[in-house]
Amino acid sequence: MTVRAEAATGTRVRLTGRAAFLIAAVTLLALLAVGPARAYLSQRGQIRDLQRQVQVLEGSNATLQRQVTRLHDPVELERLARQCLGMVRPGETAFVIGPPTADGGPADC
Repeated sequence: MTVRAEAATGTRVRLTGRAAFLIAAVTLLALLAVGPARAYLSQRGQIRDLQRQVQVLEGSNATLQRQVTRLHDPVELERLARQCLGMVRPGETAFVIGPPTADGGPADC
């Protein structure tokens, strides 16, 4: 790239054909890079959102795993059968005193 300047009176810049072509080529490349850069930034945002969603789902999965483990415990199964279903062992007598909740619905099982 050749740039000539008049040193005596002022600064007059003169561009050659090569310099003009180089500027045009760099400008064109910059314009063509805008689309992929925008897509890249958009995808990074989507990845962050998906990572947050994965964390939430992993927490829910851990809670459900603990619940499954708890439901395999015979003591917990007996508690749920007695409290939620009103079941009793053979030979026991069941007494119904009133609704277990204020609205008359079933107990929170």
